[in-house]
Amino acid sequence: MNTELHFTIAGLAIFDMLSPATISVTVYILLTEQKQVTNRLFLYFATVAGVYVTIGVSLMVGMDVLFDMVTNILQNKIISWGIFSIGACLFIASFFMPEKKSSKELKPKSTTILAMIPLGLTTSLLEVGTALPYFTAIGMLTAAHVPWGESLLLIIGYNVIMILPPILLLIFHRLFHKSMQRPLEKIRKKLSNQKSSTLSWVMCIVGIILIFTSLDYIDG
Repeated sequence: MNTELHFTIAGLAIFDMLSPATISVTVYILLTEQKQVTNRLFLYFATVAGVYVTIGVSLMVGMDVLFDMVTNILQNKIISWGIFSIGACLFIASFFMPEKKSSKELKPKSTTILAMIPLGLTTSLLEVGTALPYFTAIGMLTAAHVPWGESLLLIIGYNVIMILPPILLLIFHRLFHKSMQRPLEKIRKKLSNQKSSTLSWVMCIVGIILIFTSLDYIDG
């Protein structure tokens, strides 16, 4: 696999790092729980990563068939131009979408060790609809016909990078417990008052994907 694809997938993973739901749950548990915090959060992280890896592998299986179908469809220049136009419209419209202020803080109903698995499943399902960078990476691996073993390692690596911020928060909390209280409170406040621009980001990324997917067939 070429170095350019490596860097592109790594860049997508870095872009996907700041998951508000995962960070919000992590901050909440660090601020409110005292016992077995590390065990709880690592089980939570493992569940989130496991769900995404499973989704990634499932998508790759389906995309092998889907990719051939899409390639045949895009051979038609009229369809290619249509897809290009839709992508361009989505990309431009994404800059004009109004931002909505989110005042809801994600507070788990239960934070016991056993609750971490359903909590991780819930968080993953809440955010999987906006995981466009992840889906883009899966599509690129499929299009490049990367061997299955290598693809699996890259998917796992992608997810490790994706959950790195909450892991670092946990590590810093363990090392500098008292000193981390104020920074965590600030993060918690920022997350609860952040402006939601998820739709605009989704439109922007989908638009870019459609534009670049159709370009080769328009030029051809």
